[in-house]
Amino acid sequence: MEKRQNVTGTFGKGQKKEIHFLRKAWQMVQPHKHTVSISATTMSSCCFSFTASRNRCYRNSFSSAGLKSTTTDLGHGTLMHCWVPKSHNQSKPSLLLIHGFGANAMWQWNHFLPSLTPRFNVYVPDLLFFGDSFTTRPERSESFQARCLMGLMEAHGVSKMSAAGLSYGGFVLYSMAAQFPERIEKVVLCCAGVCVEEKDVDGGISKLKSVDEAVSLLIPQNPQKMKELVRLTFVKPIKLLPSCFLNDFIRVMCSNRIQRKELLEALIKGRKLSDLPKISQPTLIIWGEQDQLFPLELAHRLKSHVGENAELVVIKNAGHALNVEKPKEMAKNINSFLINPTALSKQENQSNGSKVD
Repeated sequence: MEKRQNVTGTFGKGQKKEIHFLRKAWQMVQPHKHTVSISATTMSSCCFSFTASRNRCYRNSFSSAGLKSTTTDLGHGTLMHCWVPKSHNQSKPSLLLIHGFGANAMWQWNHFLPSLTPRFNVYVPDLLFFGDSFTTRPERSESFQARCLMGLMEAHGVSKMSAAGLSYGGFVLYSMAAQFPERIEKVVLCCAGVCVEEKDVDGGISKLKSVDEAVSLLIPQNPQKMKELVRLTFVKPIKLLPSCFLNDFIRVMCSNRIQRKELLEALIKGRKLSDLPKISQPTLIIWGEQDQLFPLELAHRLKSHVGENAELVVIKNAGHALNVEKPKEMAKNINSFLINPTALSKQENQSNGSKVD
């Protein structure tokens, strides 16, 4: 029997819109059809967690896609969580998907599972200090993250793989490709400013003007910073973002702030292009044309650095949050590159992506 409760209290126009948003959000994460009950108390305290509920939906989605949740003890105080195939198919190649800063891996890769799991044995880990992965060791470099990921894949019996990395995940993937060239077969870097230098952040081409500003935006601690991050990473930002929802997201997803701050500092401070090794694997670089966090100039710099093994595809009407704004275009390019590279150019002419020579 349906339960209905009217909204109580007196609200202005903006608050009524927030209530409508919360009702829609609740409906998104509930499997039943009960009418949503939002009261004045709910409006002020958010007695349900949209983020935690959405997290449960993603877990169900990953399970339905044929993946299972695992945690691997790598020793020396390091635990890594990863979604792995329930049954590894020896006839299919393995594909590692590495997330960026922000929410855990499920939130960043969920939309890609339907197109990737039929063709690959897909592995989706949480990097250290994200999701359920953690270490007591002091190392914070992307090279350490890379070694931990390779240790994780070894523990799952995977000796060779292709991989795709989003933003920070691309930094980690690049390091993996450089350290383990015989084990990483193909590389997909999505909006990953691997060629950024510290001077680019300190008053250079990036919208982020200092390491401290990068920390405050990429590890937001209040709704205002979350809204700034959304405006920076989306071409068409979501306009209605209730503080109640944002506080909930920050509470659930933005933990380990000190450790994540250390990850960013290790990534940016003292970074020079001259120190970056070249990788030899076939590499696809995918970039949002209007990326403000890592401007398009960095994509061209990366292509030039990798050389003739690299292809650059620029997605129009997309920013840094490419996986959210243009997941279909991104997935098509990934599939074409990994399965049939010769089809990539043809596909780009049929979509809103453009290949750059």
